[in-house]
Amino acid sequence: MSETLFYDTLRQGLWVAFVISIPILSVALASGLIVGLFQALTSIQEMTLTFVPKLAAIIGVFWITMAFMSEKLVALFQNTLIPIIAGGV
Repeated sequence: MSETLFYDTLRQGLWVAFVISIPILSVALASGLIVGLFQALTSIQEMTLTFVPKLAAIIGVFWITMAFMSEKLVALFQNTLIPIIAGGV
């Protein structure tokens, strides 16, 4: 395996990881901001109030975007990693 192939494969893998994580991280950020704003406005300082809605939102988004994530990962493996493993490159 050449150095350029290694770095190209690494770059593609990191890009897919970034694209896959965007929906989950953005929903976690938005739900954290909304719950934090709600806590600041109502002066409720309950620790589980921040955890439960954020966890529910993350699980929901993960469930909704699971097909998108698996499609991206399968495409990465089929186009990049399987030819390297099979020795075609």
